[in-house]
Amino acid sequence: MASVEQLHRRQGVNLVQLEADITSIRSGSSLNSIALPDYVEHTEGVTRVGALSAEAVIRDYESAAKEIEAMGTELIDAAQKCEALTAQVHDAIAFMRDTAAGYREEGRKIFKRIEECALFTEDVRKTCVEVKRRMAEVSVGPSSDEELAPQEPELSGIAAKVTMSEIR
Repeated sequence: MASVEQLHRRQGVNLVQLEADITSIRSGSSLNSIALPDYVEHTEGVTRVGALSAEAVIRDYESAAKEIEAMGTELIDAAQKCEALTAQVHDAIAFMRDTAAGYREEGRKIFKRIEECALFTEDVRKTCVEVKRRMAEVSVGPSSDEELAPQEPELSGIAAKVTMSEIR
């Protein structure tokens, strides 16, 4: 069981002296000289000690209430910073979506260009095959059965001095 400390009443407490000490600490000598919060007022006939005790308690409560309000102000500031950060996040997300859409559009253009090049290459290949086929059908010279003899080009300069065996 917890022990309870007992306070013994001192016989020598001088209430008049206590009141004088409290009054000397206060800025004024009357109860009306200290501004109280608007939501309280002294009751008619309250003793000086009771009034001073009530004032001390209400001042502590008022001080705590102001601290709580200050925390509310800080919370509002934090909420505003949060809202600003949220707006920045939304802007960043919109930028990312726009960038992704741009990449998709660029990819679509490149995809289309590659397919156009592939179709063009296929057309060139078909054209080359057709030209080769026509060339084979057309006679080149006096008779179509006769093959042309390869002709050596006439060389000049250094090329004329080098033989084909030296090149290979």
